[in-house]
Amino acid sequence: MKESSPLPKNERWALTFLGIACAVGVASIYYNQPLLLEMGKSLGQSAREMGFVAVATQVGYASGILFFVPMGDVADRRRLMMRMFAGVSLALALAAMAQTFAWMIVASVLIGLMASVTHVALPMATDLVPEERRGQAIGTVMTGLLLGILLARSVAGWLSRLGSWRIVFVVGAVLNAAFVPIIWKAMPKLVPRHRLSYGYAIRSLWTLFRKERTLRDAGIVGGLVFGSFSCFWTTLAFLLHAHYGMGPGVAGSFGLIGAAGAMVAPFAGRMADRLGARAVVTVAGAVLTGSYLWLWLTEQVPTSLSPLNIGAHMAGLVIGVVVLDVGAQMMQVGNQTRIFGLDPSARSRINTVFMTMYFAGGAMGSALASWTWSRWQWNGVSALALALVALAGLWHAIGARQSRVAESNVTAEIADFVSPEG
Repeated sequence: MKESSPLPKNERWALTFLGIACAVGVASIYYNQPLLLEMGKSLGQSAREMGFVAVATQVGYASGILFFVPMGDVADRRRLMMRMFAGVSLALALAAMAQTFAWMIVASVLIGLMASVTHVALPMATDLVPEERRGQAIGTVMTGLLLGILLARSVAGWLSRLGSWRIVFVVGAVLNAAFVPIIWKAMPKLVPRHRLSYGYAIRSLWTLFRKERTLRDAGIVGGLVFGSFSCFWTTLAFLLHAHYGMGPGVAGSFGLIGAAGAMVAPFAGRMADRLGARAVVTVAGAVLTGSYLWLWLTEQVPTSLSPLNIGAHMAGLVIGVVVLDVGAQMMQVGNQTRIFGLDPSARSRINTVFMTMYFAGGAMGSALASWTWSRWQWNGVSALALALVALAGLWHAIGARQSRVAESNVTAEIADFVSPEG
């Protein structure tokens, strides 16, 4: 396929706005990750228990994608986004006031539920461009989404140094509340293509999952990979504290470093348009495997108190984080380019199925990583991340083989039909 042409100026502006919307919404579910130890001290909980705060947020996010995002095919998406951003703001304010562990768990679930607004916005990108630029459009908006994920950790880590982890949630609440009138002013009314009931939209999710093999494959691969990604980010603060005596500010700074990987999204989108989304997924799997091996081996080198030795370790972690985020971004763009090539009238619901599987995998990864850290620390976490990526690679390879067999069968049937002997 020939390389896609650049996006027109008005399309670029619209995609940039959607990217910012995704960044603001998704950042809300990652504020807690570099703060888990500080929050644990305040709430009287251990690192193992606080890992479930990250799990609760991702479970809420997956649930929001399952129950709220299908409304993008049913309701006016502008009003839906405004209401959900207001909900994110209220949930973050509730987290800022948390006095008990149970309170924080409930607030975290609500944050995740409302922050699923990002996946009301994301499918809109493919409605703004021709089909041949679908990958490029997804890459542009995904840049904003990944920057939101990564910069959230940096902002959270450094804001907490102003006095308390609670400040982070207050700032997040204000930011999300401010976005409500911005959406009203900047976005047109966006009605669905077809008149559907909410009940039908929910029931059709299972139909889409059952009938669309590409959607199932992308969801399983994406969920396993995001589970491995969550293994690293859930336990990074534990690693930095245990090995180097560093706090949440440094853990958050790794999000800023990893943001460099987000710049690969437009490239990955163009690569998907030229070579096919499956090729992007394959390359991404290889990059992720290399990053986890590097991060594991970096921590096998003995650490001394020498500034030079610590600096070398930090440099190794920085390289690993950048490569990790490059691979994760490529994987996401490749998978979403695949699924958005399916039924255009059901893109919100298709994205619902995919992202529910995706964040269910993330919640699984966070839970397993917290448990694994408590027993085997970084060696266990690294082995777990590699195992999840290996399972994703195996599933991807099986899916590729099944696709080739199906294509061969179709070709054979066509040949039999047109054959003179037939």
